[in-house]
Amino acid sequence: MSLLNFWETQRPVKRRRTFEKEDSSTDAETKPPPSPSPSVTAGELPAADDLGIITNSQTELETSLPAIKTDEDAIEEYETSQNDKQMGLHVRLRDGAWQKGKSSIYVDAFNLALETVLDEESHLFNEAEMEIFTQWRELSYESQYLYVRLFLRKSSAWHRINRLNYYSDISDLFSVAEDLQRDRTLPDSELGNKFRFAEGIEAITTLEEASSLLLLEELKVFAKEAKVQGKSKKELLTALRESSQTQTGLKDTNNRDGHFTQKILEYTGGCIRISPVPRTLFERVHLIFYRSTEWSEKSLTTIILAKMTKRNFPEYIVCRSNSIFSSREALLEFESAIQTQFAIDNILESNGPIIDLANKSHPRWKELVDQEQKKEDSIYESGEGAYLRRFSPAWVLTRIIHKSLHPLGRFKEHKREHEVLEELLAQLLFHAARRGAWYQRKALLEEHYMWALTPTDGRSEEAQRKHWKRLALRTCEAGLEDPLCHLIFHYDLQKRITKLERALRVVKREQHDFGHVMLGKPAERTIEGIRIDTGDTPRKGKATVWVDEREGGEYRVESMCLSWYRDHGWKGYHSEGGIVRTLFGYLFYDILFTYVPNVFQTAFQTCPLDLHTDVFYPSRASEINHRLVEITNGNAERIVREIHNREAQAQPCAIGLDWSFDLDDLVEIVQCFRGEALATICKVMAQEYQQRGGGIPDLFLWNHETRTVMFAEVKSENDRLSDTQRLWIHILVGAGVKVELCNAVAREVRAECDV
Repeated sequence: MSLLNFWETQRPVKRRRTFEKEDSSTDAETKPPPSPSPSVTAGELPAADDLGIITNSQTELETSLPAIKTDEDAIEEYETSQNDKQMGLHVRLRDGAWQKGKSSIYVDAFNLALETVLDEESHLFNEAEMEIFTQWRELSYESQYLYVRLFLRKSSAWHRINRLNYYSDISDLFSVAEDLQRDRTLPDSELGNKFRFAEGIEAITTLEEASSLLLLEELKVFAKEAKVQGKSKKELLTALRESSQTQTGLKDTNNRDGHFTQKILEYTGGCIRISPVPRTLFERVHLIFYRSTEWSEKSLTTIILAKMTKRNFPEYIVCRSNSIFSSREALLEFESAIQTQFAIDNILESNGPIIDLANKSHPRWKELVDQEQKKEDSIYESGEGAYLRRFSPAWVLTRIIHKSLHPLGRFKEHKREHEVLEELLAQLLFHAARRGAWYQRKALLEEHYMWALTPTDGRSEEAQRKHWKRLALRTCEAGLEDPLCHLIFHYDLQKRITKLERALRVVKREQHDFGHVMLGKPAERTIEGIRIDTGDTPRKGKATVWVDEREGGEYRVESMCLSWYRDHGWKGYHSEGGIVRTLFGYLFYDILFTYVPNVFQTAFQTCPLDLHTDVFYPSRASEINHRLVEITNGNAERIVREIHNREAQAQPCAIGLDWSFDLDDLVEIVQCFRGEALATICKVMAQEYQQRGGGIPDLFLWNHETRTVMFAEVKSENDRLSDTQRLWIHILVGAGVKVELCNAVAREVRAECDV
């Protein structure tokens, strides 16, 4: 039993068994708590910080957990809240009991990830790596604590031991550091026959490494002794080297560097850095546990703090499969693809290398796509679903191939760009959210460039142009017919079709008619009020303050406009998308929490792991499309009432669903919505929940007497529409929903002291 299973002492959940253990009699309570994680042997992956990657973005697992306090105060509260007796990892995780200097939520969370991975996916590690895990288990609590805290910091950085502030948890920092720095034996392997958890001062061999241990002011002291000057570390290091050559006669660069390196290390005293072999091994464990390369200190603690929160969660089947990576080789290839992706993401100006990297990856990408297509009718048919494909090297390589499109276009290699687009569109398994953009770009190339880059086959120039415009027209039609092409791209494809049909002089009766969806412009309204001059310089995006002429006092511009609409017969909320997300939560509650393999890995999630990805919709296409038909046919009120009657008493934490909205208001709202319009909004949310969570107009308004709904985007003099706001206005107006741009204008400005 893994620790994830053990958590279910907190509340009963349904669980699907995904594999059989060879020794099912093993009692999880008596097993020694597993240990840290694996390493990248076939080409060590650079640490995230080495690649310049921001690692504080949330993992999919974190986004599925409820919003909770995860700051140091919350951690301190949990670690000091229980009794003094010594407990094992399982009991601490069950009861939330920690003892200062004896256990830590950081160490337990680290070991939770390790134990879960080894319990279910140990086949991904070789003998030498398993020995490292065994050695980890034998470390004292203090050694594990120091290692984990350093692991969560900048992994490749050196640290001065006397400046580590862990004295409340570690009695003797230097002896603990010495324990991590001693040699440990390994079976003969590509990792060698020995390793250390951390490196010591003897591994510092360059002046750059040594100087990284000093603050700028400390380095200036050394510079002053050497009688050299400089404003930055770089200038000071250059000056020190020149001084070293002049004053000591040391001509060799290494000797010159060594002279000052030794002086710096004598000043700093003992130092420590996490060794690369165990570090990359533990990074692999976290990749497997979080199903993500992006995790942070919060990733470790959030999952435990979520377990201890006193909240209700939706009922769903917990399923953590051990088949996401079919073999060690598959995992290594996935890591290698991730490494290439990181390299591409960090190439900023020089686009040439991106094309080279993509071309190098192209043959393997084609091979992997073919393999995945064959799996579609075998492995995935068994129920594993589209979410697994995100952990295929082909998923990463598809993104790499996509990244090559921009430099190809920039360097005017339009023929090759067109070929790549055709290949990307030919596969249906990866990055469905990008298909609309691929269709758009392919049609543009066909309309404007391809006629001059391909054989004419005897056609005149005019005939060649028309030939490619017809192909562009077919590309746009294919995009509209493609069920994987997201709704937000339809308008641009429709607009291009209209333009092409006009250019080709298609007869009226054969033209497409998009009149029912073509965009109208949102209405504009001006609302006047009394603005308070706070004395600050007006700037873009800064909230303005207005006088509440009805109740007295002050309020924000959105509240002023909402008050105006209420005076003119509208009901409404300043919800900024809260109503839309709540309606989606009600209408798709059963679909959100229906069984799909691998997307519910803990009992404390507010949504499936794939909701914020492009595989949520295709994994449930049948259920979602059926629900959209129900909404179109006017059944939204029935669904809202059913979910409310069943769930309102427990009020489970479900993403987007705000139980504070009054049921009567929600019922009135769905009664006022045209079914087709509400279905369109829900389809956009189902296809792109993460991207479309923001940008929804500020005010949601409805008039039950006229059965009308309306959105209003409020803008004061300092505001401008963002791209995401424009897109939502585009979606709403295209669905036939009324939208107003509400301009707040000051008919009077009062000084703050006069109010």
